[in-house]
Amino acid sequence: MKMAAQTSSNNPAAVPVSEVYWSLVEKADKKFARVRDLPAYGRSRYDSYFHKVFKVYTKLWKFQQENRQKLVEAGLKRWEIGEIASRIAQLYYSQYQRTSEASYLSESYIFYEAILSREYFKESGQDLGLANKQLRCYARFILVCLMLNRREMIQHLLNQFRMLVDEYRRTFQETDAKEWKRIVQEIIRFVKADTAFQNSRPLRYSVRLDPHPNSHPSVASLEGGQALKLRDALLTSYHHNEIKFAEVTLDTFRMLQCLEWEPSGIFYQPRTTESGMNGSFSGQGSGRMNAMDDITDPTLPPNPRKAILYRPTAMHFLAVLATICEELPADSVVLLYISASGLNTVYPGDIIPFTRKPLFIIVDSANSNMFKGISGAERGEPAALFLSPMVQPACVNTSADSSRYQSNGSLFTFFLTSPLPAFCRLVGLSATNLGMGVYDHADKLLSSFFSEWGEALTTSNSLDVVWARLLSDPFLKRLILRFIFCRACFSLYSPSSKKKECIPDCLPQLPEEVIPGSPAVEACISQLASSFKVVKHFRFSGSMSISEDTGAENQQDADCASSEYNSNKTSDLNITEIEEQKFADENGH
Repeated sequence: MKMAAQTSSNNPAAVPVSEVYWSLVEKADKKFARVRDLPAYGRSRYDSYFHKVFKVYTKLWKFQQENRQKLVEAGLKRWEIGEIASRIAQLYYSQYQRTSEASYLSESYIFYEAILSREYFKESGQDLGLANKQLRCYARFILVCLMLNRREMIQHLLNQFRMLVDEYRRTFQETDAKEWKRIVQEIIRFVKADTAFQNSRPLRYSVRLDPHPNSHPSVASLEGGQALKLRDALLTSYHHNEIKFAEVTLDTFRMLQCLEWEPSGIFYQPRTTESGMNGSFSGQGSGRMNAMDDITDPTLPPNPRKAILYRPTAMHFLAVLATICEELPADSVVLLYISASGLNTVYPGDIIPFTRKPLFIIVDSANSNMFKGISGAERGEPAALFLSPMVQPACVNTSADSSRYQSNGSLFTFFLTSPLPAFCRLVGLSATNLGMGVYDHADKLLSSFFSEWGEALTTSNSLDVVWARLLSDPFLKRLILRFIFCRACFSLYSPSSKKKECIPDCLPQLPEEVIPGSPAVEACISQLASSFKVVKHFRFSGSMSISEDTGAENQQDADCASSEYNSNKTSDLNITEIEEQKFADENGH
């Protein structure tokens, strides 16, 4: 749009304010377009680009604040201010994708929240372009809220988003609304699957609930080898029709979350929108809008960097992996997570050349056994492998294995990222039929056994050096302990106990102290089963005396708390289920 020329009253000969503004907008747009197309991986090669675009948007944002009245008089619309704020929010989220630094995610939240609370796009009316800008803003904000675990805000945004899509459908052509209807349905499915146990411990590593990273003891069998730290992860998925939002599937989302630190204030409230919108932002260090010192714990290491690829081509996958390995710092390991129905595009032989660097490979696939060929064929660094069952066990009261990827994600990945809710799902328990007192007792019980297993591993003389080098990293140690738990559950679970294809595997093998039949491991599963009164679903050794009465006292103590909890939880789920069913009916599903 064109604005009438406005000049400063103190300097009539100065360049008109409107011309300065539009010159800055044009410059910012060009730099934004350049960084938008840059890859979302790579350690530092693109930092200069982001620094430049943050710098020009800082100047643009301050200029429109200082000259707001003149610009409005010259014809500046509210949606144009909202467009600038939306670009800034996108830049922050893009930086989070590249760096996994949580403060960028928080800054993105602040700008999106301000855009919607100030209703910058409310005047969209009959303008198709503005209506699409508003809906894109909502969708992006919901994704940011998912990453921040802001569940209440997600429900609020989802309700507003659905109403806007309904209004969009009434105002514009039905064909224009189909894609937005699909996105709403996508979000509803994702939220429903992800909130089954939303009151359980966070997926992220919490120093309030998990061992502090500085508390991990030295490993006896390190044999002079150097301990490794998780610095980078490549998370990729190839399933058909799986639950996803944008290009983040439920499984990759869970894995991403469990490789991040929970902020020190677990249920923190972000700063007010005024402090963020009125501050400066540079995309660099402590100058970024008064960095979130009140939220993040400065004593914690940085989050591992994570690249997420949704159904990439073989060439794209290999290019990203090559870049990560090339830039990997010394004494570091790359976590490679592959979730797929079959082999699809990536084959074991594709990965072997990259074993010149330390790799921790997790394959969640019906063809996972084919990746065993990597072990022993490495080119320099022995790889650690977790391989899912070829056939995942059928959960109690659920349908066949193939359908569970579409409804709840992979059970194997669920165990690695959220073990106790995964156990409950395996035995057919849900939040609506489980008291919090019983659940909390089980959570403490499992944490106690994990601590015991961790000590057994660190003191074991038969622990392979491959695993010994990983145990000092808190994220990787937690994954190892959860794998031990998953393997034991599947091995002792009656429907899969005699089926080799239903049992996950690891290479190199872990010590006998933590195999499914060992006393310490079997005791954990038996006590959990007893607490939840699901012993009948497992097969324990004859020496293990099991009684479901063990958990009775805890169940009685939890009845009152359970009643209130179930009431609140059920109401939240019902809203989502009603929304999902309504959209399914409208779309003929």
